[in-house]
Amino acid sequence: QVQLVESGGGLVQAGGSLTLSCAASGIIFRFNAMAWYRQAPGKERELVAGITRGGNTNYADSVKGRFAISRDNAKNTIYLQMNDLKPEDTAVYYCNRLTGAIDWGQGTQVTVSS
Repeated sequence: QVQLVESGGGLVQAGGSLTLSCAASGIIFRFNAMAWYRQAPGKERELVAGITRGGNTNYADSVKGRFAISRDNAKNTIYLQMNDLKPEDTAVYYCNRLTGAIDWGQGTQVTVSS
């Protein structure tokens, strides 16, 4: 059974940091490019950062220089290190494959106060 479980969200002040984790099961993790997405209230889900099987990364312009995505294939887990958080980063954060999304997890809420 495919399952994605996100964790690590919370309430943080602007300028603060958080690290999100996503544990995947039911897929051959190391063969998949993975990504973090987010959905703010009233907005569509958007791609935040992606990482290929080989570790190449790409980021949305809005988070470049502040966020870093990484993966640990031995743990079937990807991470999102978020620094210098801004109120506009407030959203529910999800992980999934970079292409060909599978069942979405529940996500983890990130709230940045000004």
